[in-house]
Formats: sequence, structure tokens, C-alpha cells
Amino acid sequence: MASVGDSVDVFAASLGREAVTNLSARDATGDSSLVSAAQAGDRLAFGQLYEQYARMVHGILMARVPPGQVDDLVQDVFLVALRRLSALRDISRFGAWLAAIARNRANDYHRQSMSAVEVTDDFSQAEAVSGVSDSAADSEAAVILAAIRSLPEAYREPLILRLVEGMTGPEIAARTGLKPGSVRVNLHRGIEQLREKLAQRL
Repeated sequence: MASVGDSVDVFAASLGREAVTNLSARDATGDSSLVSAAQAGDRLAFGQLYEQYARMVHGILMARVPPGQVDDLVQDVFLVALRRLSALRDISRFGAWLAAIARNRANDYHRQSMSAVEVTDDFSQAEAVSGVSDSAADSEAAVILAAIRSLPEAYREPLILRLVEGMTGPEIAARTGLKPGSVRVNLHRGIEQLREKLAQRL
């Protein structure tokens, strides 16, 4: 039987996302000049912000919506951000502002789906499998994703950002605007609960 650590590695790889760990976390304030330029209409600067924050947005959505919907919703989030960027007053809070847009877009997705499908806080394994192929590794990844999604919301997002998107704890805090101590505690507690769930399922 694979260890929990092996299972998590398989999980991250099978989702088709490269865990980018060789990039150092940029100081969030270092992005302020890009935000200012983008507010002035510089599309190249906005493209650079996309490169810096796409993993964060992808992870936030992955923690909340079926995997098959995530890529389209990432694009939606950045389109909303582009339209509303001129209204952002505190440019040093761009990451937290963008994270809020991503969370709201996930909520909108579920509200729009309510008429067709009953949605609960806990995601079923069937939802986790949607958009994932049938290989053994993908099946295991679906189980792990379902396990993460069954955790309290405070743990889901940081775990996805860490395990799938390859972001460090300090990078998660800098990008999302969360306190570093909260991220550290939520990652630690989330990993403990994930291990317990995977020990039961795998």
C-alpha cells in the first residue's frame, strides 16, 4: 500500500498541474508597480500579474468547484479582475482582492448550479472524478481530492495551494493576504486531518 506521502505526490502529478516550487515567493508589495501599470491600461503588466497569481486562483477554485470547471473559471476571475481593476484602491492588497473575486466566482458557480444539482459543502467522490481520466493514479488522485474537499473550508484552500499548486506557506500568505501564522496552523491541522482520512480510504 502506498504511503500517504506517496499518495499526495501522485495526487498532485495526476491533476496535470506542475508544482512550481523553484520560483521564490515575490513580496506582494513588489507587485504594486505591476498593479499600477495595469490600472493605467498596460495589458503586459496585467499579463505578468496573471502569471504571478494564476496558481493561487486555480487553487482557490480547485478547493471549491469540480475540477472540470476550474480552468474556465480561472479565466472568468481574471476577466472580472481586469474590468474592476480601476476600482482597487489599495494596490498592495491585490492578491487578497483577487482571492476574494475567486471565492465569489466559486459561490456564483454553485448558485447557478443549484437549480439543476443540489450542492453541499462536502464534495462527493463523483464530483472529484469529473474531468479526471480512469487510470489507477487518477482514481487515487480523485480519492485524495475528495478527502481534501471533505475537510473544513479553512483547511481545504491552503492544502490545495500547497499540495497541488506547489506554493510555500509564506507564498500562500503573501498572495492571499492571510496571516502567515494562520496559514501555518491551517496547513499543519489540515495535513493531520488529511492523513487520518487517507489512512481510512487508501
